[in-house]
Amino acid sequence: MSEGPSEPGSPIKLGINGKLEVSQEETDYEKKKQTFITRTIWTFVMIAVFFVAMFSGHIYMIGIVTAIQIVSFKEVIAIANVPSRAKNLPFTRSLNWYFLGTVMYFLYGESVIYYFKHIVLVDKALLPFATHHRFISFMLYIIGFVFFVASLQKGHYRFQFTQFAWTHMALYLIVVQAHFIMNNIFEGMIWFFLPASLVITNDIFAYICGITFGRTQLIKLSPKKTVEGFVGAWVFTIIFGIGMTNILMRYNYFICPVDVSQNSQTLSMINLRLTATIQDLGSNFLTGLSCNPNPVFLARPYQLPAWTHINRTFSIAPMQFHILVFATFASLIAPFGGFFASGLKRTFKVKDFGESIPGHGGITDRMDCQFIMGFFAFMYYQSFIAEYKASVGGVIETAIQGLSGEEQVEVVRGLAKYLVNQGIVGETVLECLNGELGPRRR
Repeated sequence: MSEGPSEPGSPIKLGINGKLEVSQEETDYEKKKQTFITRTIWTFVMIAVFFVAMFSGHIYMIGIVTAIQIVSFKEVIAIANVPSRAKNLPFTRSLNWYFLGTVMYFLYGESVIYYFKHIVLVDKALLPFATHHRFISFMLYIIGFVFFVASLQKGHYRFQFTQFAWTHMALYLIVVQAHFIMNNIFEGMIWFFLPASLVITNDIFAYICGITFGRTQLIKLSPKKTVEGFVGAWVFTIIFGIGMTNILMRYNYFICPVDVSQNSQTLSMINLRLTATIQDLGSNFLTGLSCNPNPVFLARPYQLPAWTHINRTFSIAPMQFHILVFATFASLIAPFGGFFASGLKRTFKVKDFGESIPGHGGITDRMDCQFIMGFFAFMYYQSFIAEYKASVGGVIETAIQGLSGEEQVEVVRGLAKYLVNQGIVGETVLECLNGELGPRRR
């Protein structure tokens, strides 16, 4: 018994050989459905991993940022078309990774020395690396440079110099900018989470506003972006920023920097007891942190201008004004990081930077706006918000680098005498120090 023809519009059709065939529309629908499911699942996975890491402690977020640096660098390097005959050139890939390692050694070393100088500058093994860190980093770069020049081969000059320039561009646009995101974590979790959440919020509402009442194309690089979605997202991002800031400011875990902690260690040396407070990077949201909040988080009285004829005083934390700048940058400037990435992908005719995240493409596809936003957050914080006070690490660094050995001994004696006079330590401490350090030189 033969089968009749399929109904019009049915996704199932009868083929020439009598077998049932699925239409192209049905196949496309199934692919889109599967992609949507995969994308949704991995979206929730990423959100879960992000929040678990953030509430688990600073060290876990630093680990995630480091992983993002490495994977994003790998993805950007990989999209450059490599001529088949140039794939076997010596040191081509090895030098890419060598320069990445060198730059990360320099950047991470700078951060460790800056935030933990009170530890590295008093350690006998770490002191040479800390005091000569920049020279060591420079020599490591020079070694890579010499190897690059020595590896140049006739017939491949254009490719090799293109790879050299491409590697350095990737190092600057990804590794350097991502490193400042890590520094934001050291300054306080709020300076990492708030900029990142602003970018995500702006992206979501740009899509919602765009499909709701978007009509005017914004930029040719991204045809689906509209002016209406761009402006609408700006408004919603500001509202979100004000609300989220109000919440985060209530928790020391978010506003405390890494160089302050409630954890203390008591050091005993010649009956001298000092309390040294160091940051436990393993502290989490439950254990909490303790610090003297930056004044930017403390409410101040503000009065409206006289021309408003409203005689009323408001208590507002300065951070509520700063968040307007952060939200504006996340809405009006940070998206151009995404436009730049779109142009880059169009140049190399690729849809995504990679396949690191199923359904989403590569890590770089999700972080294109975050890099420039994190860089801006660091620069803005250091310029307008950070407090610059004398620290234990700063005093030790000044003494080590600016004073001779004899002068350092005099500082120790003078500080010990001051502590005795203030009743902080006993006189036996001063006597022991004088006995160990020898008589004062005239």
